[in-house]
Amino acid sequence: MPDARAPAASRTPAPGPGALRFILGARRRGFLAHVGELWREYGDTFQVRIGGRTLLFVIHPDAVERVLVSERDNYDKRASYDGVRRYLLGEGLVASTGELWRRQRRLMAPFFTPKSVQSYTEMILRDGAQLVERWSGLAKRRAEVEIDHEMAAVTASIILKAMFSAETMESIPPMKDAIGTMISFADAQGGVILPLWLPTAKNRKYRAARALVHRSIDEIIARRRRTDESQWPDDLLTRLMKARDEQTGQAMSEGLLRDESLTIFVAGHETTATTMTFAWYALAANPGVAERLHEELDRVLGGRSPTANDLRQLPYTLQVIKEVLRLYPPAPFYARDAVDPGELGGFHVPARATVLLSPYYTHRHPDFWEHPERFDPERWTREREAVRHGHAYHPFSGGPRVCIGNSFSLLESQILLAQLAQRFSPRLRAGYRPRWQMRGTLSLTDGLPMTIEPR
Repeated sequence: MPDARAPAASRTPAPGPGALRFILGARRRGFLAHVGELWREYGDTFQVRIGGRTLLFVIHPDAVERVLVSERDNYDKRASYDGVRRYLLGEGLVASTGELWRRQRRLMAPFFTPKSVQSYTEMILRDGAQLVERWSGLAKRRAEVEIDHEMAAVTASIILKAMFSAETMESIPPMKDAIGTMISFADAQGGVILPLWLPTAKNRKYRAARALVHRSIDEIIARRRRTDESQWPDDLLTRLMKARDEQTGQAMSEGLLRDESLTIFVAGHETTATTMTFAWYALAANPGVAERLHEELDRVLGGRSPTANDLRQLPYTLQVIKEVLRLYPPAPFYARDAVDPGELGGFHVPARATVLLSPYYTHRHPDFWEHPERFDPERWTREREAVRHGHAYHPFSGGPRVCIGNSFSLLESQILLAQLAQRFSPRLRAGYRPRWQMRGTLSLTDGLPMTIEPR
């Protein structure tokens, strides 16, 4: 691979293809695969200029550290997140910037510490047990299902209950489907802000979905406001409603409560569903790993459902999840916008450039990962983690803007995998070959059809 960290002056532009070659290559090969080709050709830092806009791709962990930590004030979520703010999350924590973000982060951080999220263990276990019961019936018939749909349903149920105490399943599919429509619409915009008043079918479908989601969340908040505070359930919405900024004493506005609720659902549901989907693919494709996982689950659990205390005795189960996040990160790319000119990888970063970080390719960098395409949970022993570059692995971003829900996602994934893998071994359809793509998040073009089989 060419060494892109050239000893040139910081005004030297990064190498890269012309706009037409980049666009045609992305259409033919897909954005994800084409960026990999360009990385192999140009090295760890390369750029594309399209219509006066600079896209700067950075792969090396040193550059990741500079963007996320040491020079983070120069790399913010500005223009690149306009579409996310307008079409999906509003001013929720993922998309907000500046003092608003800092205030919201202070308010919400206590709810997502590793200790705090432990309170949701029993709720996750209950939903997992319902899925075990469903899969028991499917296994008797050796039924084939779309695993991504199975995982999306259970993670949507979990996060809606954690967020709103939504205990009835009938409240979950309409919300999940409407938010899915909003996500698809936002992804399709490609950062271009289009007028929503145009009477197209897609615009009408999006507006209806957004109205349903906003109305549903607003009604939940209003209904709770009409109830005595002592009767509020102990869920995330209640915690957000009661939160007060320690510096100003200010509470969240109703609009921010809705935006943060929506943000938590989108981030907490889609990421974990994708991780669990790819976990089943990885286990089916790597029978040796599945055997080692089953040995740990059988030895520690002996066929019973796990408890919070059991999770500490299931290190290999967590290592499997971490390796899934390495090889198949749900967000294969994410963006930061350069505020002022800078330098990354020895090359000039223009002001207002969109800097694209790629967990997908940083996690495959041969200088930091031995046999990077191999699925190997043994990478995640404490000894091997301790000597690894601190930013060679960033599935949840990093620095002050690291995903606030990462502890919840890891807890949920470990519990669900422990519950299901000790009872079932989903099998890939004969002849199935994965085709990876990026549509906002990492996905499989043909889904993931698997037969639910008992162990």
